[in-house]
Formats: sequence, structure tokens, C-alpha cells
Amino acid sequence: MTLSRPIHGIIPPVLTPLLDRDTLDASAFERLLQHLIEGGASALFILGSTGEAPGLSYRLRREVVDRARAVAGARTPLLVGITDTSVVESLSAAEYAASRGAAAVVLSPPYYYNLSQSAFLGYLERLTPALPLPLYLYNIPSLTKLAIAPETVAAAADLPNVIGLKDSSGDRAYFRRCREAVAGRPEFALLGGVEEILAELVIEEGAHGGVCGGANLYPRLYADLYEAAARRDRETVARLQKAVLAISAGIYKVGDAGSSYLRGLKTALSVLGIGNGLMAEPYQPLSAEERAAIVRALDTAQPLLPSEVTRAWEAMGTGGRRA
Repeated sequence: MTLSRPIHGIIPPVLTPLLDRDTLDASAFERLLQHLIEGGASALFILGSTGEAPGLSYRLRREVVDRARAVAGARTPLLVGITDTSVVESLSAAEYAASRGAAAVVLSPPYYYNLSQSAFLGYLERLTPALPLPLYLYNIPSLTKLAIAPETVAAAADLPNVIGLKDSSGDRAYFRRCREAVAGRPEFALLGGVEEILAELVIEEGAHGGVCGGANLYPRLYADLYEAAARRDRETVARLQKAVLAISAGIYKVGDAGSSYLRGLKTALSVLGIGNGLMAEPYQPLSAEERAAIVRALDTAQPLLPSEVTRAWEAMGTGGRRA
């Protein structure tokens, strides 16, 4: 499936429901994917950090690709994370994604060893000619130790296969510098990865869309927020933003700070009726007390949600909530 360039809208970073440390909860995963597609996702991003890819075996990562492609079919483009410490494994993951009909791959700087900007650019120059699919860069310095400099983004955009950037730094000034650095490349996508500032990035900084973790819970909420921001409907943005901030404040702040976003999000999805909240190692699910806090946070956010958002869960037969 080909992608529009630049891609627009909400691309959920899809969670990976598990039955045990190396078994996909296939039924829950398929229900989640269907929920996201019906909720207005422009594409699906699997095997990113929200999908816990570094904690999954290579066998399980391939199963995730297979299951996602089977559900998405020709309806929704599939973006596959290929970040790895081994370039051979990144290439292997890209080749497998291409063989299964993915539309593009997503790559962060290889983690563990420190990299300079020139070293990372050289890595891309050697890697991209061998990739069978277009590539989105993924800037997430909190996990990789390297913030991809705007100048590096601009140089990478000159490579034939690099078509966009997902920025999860949360730094608006950085995002603006990246936009200025690729101003001559209107087909180059700039996507925000921090949902709390999505609307600001779209309205003020020219973002083409967002990769929002909360879209796993309420995809229509984030799709509506993006669309309102794209048409500069600030009144609607303000109303929807209240729900987004309530989700962030209540769900992403429970438990240990270093893992609270991911553990809270996965627990919330299980409370809403998909999956059991099991995490990939080294993380563990939230405690019963922490889970109760997630339930309260969902209850607090629910009155702020548009009716069509809650109806989506009701249509799935979950009622939007379970203990």
C-alpha cells in the first residue's frame, strides 16, 4: 500500500497485548486494530516503543506484523518499527515488513552505544539504499541518548528513501527548527509524538499529524482533535484538549515515573476491555491499587469525551469500562 506524502492525521502507536512473555494475545490485538481503524486512524504504527518492541522476541515481532497486516488489509497503511542495535536485524525486519505488505518502516538511532550526529547520518547513508520501503525517522532522545539534530534531519531528507520524522521530544522549538530545516521538502512529513501539544504543533508549527499513545484508548478523540486543529477551529480544540489532558494527567502518571506512561496506557486498555494489562519484560503490570487509580482516571475523563467516542466502546460490547 502506498502512502500519501506527506501523511496526515493520527497514526496510533499500537500496543501489543500479551498472554505471557512470548505469546501474543491475538484476539485482543485484532480487536484493538479494528477499533483503531474504525476510529479514524490514518495509518497504524506497530513495533514502536509503545508497542514494547525492544522487549519482544524476533519471532513475536514477526507475528505482530502478520496479524496487523491480516486485519488492516488494504484499508489502512502499516508502519513497522525496525529499530535495533544490529543493522542486520533492522534490515531483516524491514525486508519482512515489505514482504507482508507494509507501507513504510520507522527507525530510531540504534541505542546502547553513543552516537554523534555525523555517525548517525553515515549510518543512514549506508542503511537506506538497502531498505525495501520508505523510512520515517523517529526522534526519541529519552530512550536512545541521541536527539536527531535539525541539520541531520535535513541531510537525511535528501536521501531518496527518507520521507518523514516522528518527534517525541516534546520540544516545540526543536520541532520548529526541523520544519524550517526541511522547508524545501513539502512532501516530508513532520509528526508529533507528544499528544499533549499535538494541537499546538498542528496550528503553530505545521505538523502534519500525530502519533498519539492515547489513541489506543480513544482514536476518534485524537482524530477529531487533529482535524479541528488542521481547520484552526480553536473552540473545538479547547473542548477536546480537556479530555486529552485529563487522560494524560490521570493515566500516564500512575506508578514508577520511568514506566508510568506505558504501564498506565496498557492497564487502561485492559480496563476498557481489551487485553489483560500484561507487560513485556522488564516491566510488570500495575498493582491492584494502581489499577484502581486508572479506573478512577478513566471515570474522570469520561464526561469530557464526545459521545461518538464512548459509543465506539459500547458498540464493541465492553461498555467502555470493566474493573
